[in-house]
Amino acid sequence: MQHKWWRLIFPVVYGLLIYTSIRLVNDVITGTRFWLRPWALNATEIAVVTVSSYVYLWGIHKLLEKNQRGFNAPMRYRSLIKEFAIVALYVELVSTIFITPMAALTDDGITWYDAVDIYLIPLLYLLLYYALIRGNASMRKSYEQQLQIEKISNQQLQTELRFLKAQYHPHFLFNALNTVYFQMDEDVSRAKQTIEELSELLRYQLYDQQQQVSIRQELQYLQSYIRLQKSRMNDHLDLRVAFDNALNGQQVYPLLLLPLVENAFKYTGGAYWISISARLEDGQLQFCVSNAKPDIIPERKDRSGIGLENLRRRLALLYPNRHALNITDNGQSFTAQLNIGLC
Repeated sequence: MQHKWWRLIFPVVYGLLIYTSIRLVNDVITGTRFWLRPWALNATEIAVVTVSSYVYLWGIHKLLEKNQRGFNAPMRYRSLIKEFAIVALYVELVSTIFITPMAALTDDGITWYDAVDIYLIPLLYLLLYYALIRGNASMRKSYEQQLQIEKISNQQLQTELRFLKAQYHPHFLFNALNTVYFQMDEDVSRAKQTIEELSELLRYQLYDQQQQVSIRQELQYLQSYIRLQKSRMNDHLDLRVAFDNALNGQQVYPLLLLPLVENAFKYTGGAYWISISARLEDGQLQFCVSNAKPDIIPERKDRSGIGLENLRRRLALLYPNRHALNITDNGQSFTAQLNIGLC
């Protein structure tokens, strides 16, 4: 509503500014004082200039709307000069139609200095006005384009994240079904229990995810997965799990820790031990997984592919400049250290 009223009042203010400037310059040249003239004559001139101001500004805004279509193209000085020249011609046309006849019919008629004032003063004011509104419109257009680019970029990132999750779920399911497959030959009842545990894990992946989850939920999910994997390992496995009690309600994106644990269970051997720890330090989640190396590492197509590459890409998208993933091989064991900034 305020914007509407301003659109109505502003031409009046601009018209008064133009009229006062013309009359003051004219008075300096002629030595007269326009406020001593008959009030009816001044009122008539003010009315004509005010109407002219509405026409000036209406046309200038229409020209701006037309020129805005070319704001996406690189700015060229020739096209910019042409644009301002068209605005100048429009202003002079309106001055010729409205103000020049008024000057010719008042006082002693139109003189050379009247003509200079009439054609020069409105032109200077209106070119300045057009430059201001054009600059504002250009910045607004640039801002809108930037928002659109960011929106498209965000949509692309969300699409890629959904793809990575869709790629990860079959990978996880493939490994879990392998566990059930081996149990079917040894203990059918245990295999059934494993399927129930697997269904709970899948429910978390498919239904219980928000954009972020609490670390407590993620660690509980991880513990369920560890129990599932431990059930298929033999009793000689030395499994050490330590989770910091300070990790509770902090928010984290889900399913970032599991690939490291999954790899540890998949490739443990030799001394046959796995160590998993999570702690909070200086506002960071510090997650570490180590496992003993087998004497001979089996060759698998997905050994360093889907799981870790998927994880690295998700971390890059979700925690840019806020994470560090280091995987080291000291000859006897593998260690994966993941740090994520939670603030």
